[in-house]
Amino acid sequence: MTLQELTEKLKDESLASGLELITNLYSGKVVFSSAFGQEDQAITHAIFKNDLDVKIFTLDTGRLFKETYDLIDQTRSRYKKTIEVFYPQTEKVQQLVSEKGMHSFYNSVEERKECCFIRKVEPLQRALKGADVWITGLRSSQSANREGFKQLEWDEQNKVIKYNPILDWSYDELIKYLTDHNVPYNKLHDQGFISIGCAPCTRAITTGEDPRAGRWWWESSQKECGLHQLAKV
Repeated sequence: MTLQELTEKLKDESLASGLELITNLYSGKVVFSSAFGQEDQAITHAIFKNDLDVKIFTLDTGRLFKETYDLIDQTRSRYKKTIEVFYPQTEKVQQLVSEKGMHSFYNSVEERKECCFIRKVEPLQRALKGADVWITGLRSSQSANREGFKQLEWDEQNKVIKYNPILDWSYDELIKYLTDHNVPYNKLHDQGFISIGCAPCTRAITTGEDPRAGRWWWESSQKECGLHQLAKV
């Protein structure tokens, strides 16, 4: 089945049905990367509640908020399921901090991306080894960079099929799903945090700001860390 044919089969499916279809086609080769944001929690709920054959993992950069760590434990407790954790390579972090200090990411976009690569991108590459399908919680309305993404696409960087099951969901649809299913969420969302990453690199946003404005708030860049290739628009 081609990606175009599979896309046609998926386009009218619900979240749970689409995930089940994918897992049936690629049994044992489907993974989901969760950063424990609202989008990720919705997908986690659908996977765990339907007992789907998907390995869920997260990337612990070593600089996450306490509230994020709390939510990881809360999610494990709620669903009684395993969530695998991938960490940066110790020697790479030690070298970065020894040579450039604890906060080199403030110096330039290039140095921030270097930190992101060490703490996030390289661990992701390890986590995706052996997978055929990588499920993500991307939504097109999160930022202009993501408007050109497709629900199903080939990720050349990681050599996997990337499945974005809630790509077309609005923020209101997302919140309704979380509320209807009583899904646990990060308490920072109640304090104005929409997109939550590392603690030094995330702030709350104000009314009218872009959802990604709180990430790397000192930059005027495209607000991406390198996990997801920018859409070609």
